[in-house]
Amino acid sequence: MFTGLVTRVGTLQSVEAGEAGGTLFVQHEAWEDPVEEGESIAVNGCCLTASHVGPEQFRCELLKETLDRTSLGGKRVGDALNLERALRVGDRLGGHILSGHIDGVAEIDEIRPVGRDRELIFQCDPALSGGMVMKGSIACDGISLTLASISKGAFSVHIIPFTLEQTNLGSCMVGDVANVEIDMIGKYVKKHLDEHGMATS
Repeated sequence: MFTGLVTRVGTLQSVEAGEAGGTLFVQHEAWEDPVEEGESIAVNGCCLTASHVGPEQFRCELLKETLDRTSLGGKRVGDALNLERALRVGDRLGGHILSGHIDGVAEIDEIRPVGRDRELIFQCDPALSGGMVMKGSIACDGISLTLASISKGAFSVHIIPFTLEQTNLGSCMVGDVANVEIDMIGKYVKKHLDEHGMATS
């Protein structure tokens, strides 16, 4: 489990993607408590397993499902990656509860300045936006954010200066693709309503 509070921005050292799956290597600043082999870690919001660790780096295996559903297979060497280690019992829940299981991807359609902040407007599959709730939580590339607007096939979030400085969103551009995980509670509620013919959308 994760909370969407990014604690490191790593750098993609290499990525291999094929029909059967792939691997990626990530370089990062050291944590006081080093990453261990077999540990779960969120990479741009995707829950992956560190299958090999070294000084300030780790390798993860990528399932075909991960390559199909996320943006990781399209990343290039040198790209910035948001990193969050899995929660431990007693940790603060500062963002919102995340599984690290990506629901889909969204493309940045527009970036607007709003005072000191930035508004990011995303285009996505209408089925993805259909599971979102106004002012509800959403994770974009593993960052816990609040939905500012929702329409069919689109949504927006506002990013404060701190988040721009501490995550890869500070260097994002129109056309970039982000991994999206919608609110876990909302997903279960929507599924229940759909199965009982009570959906309102």
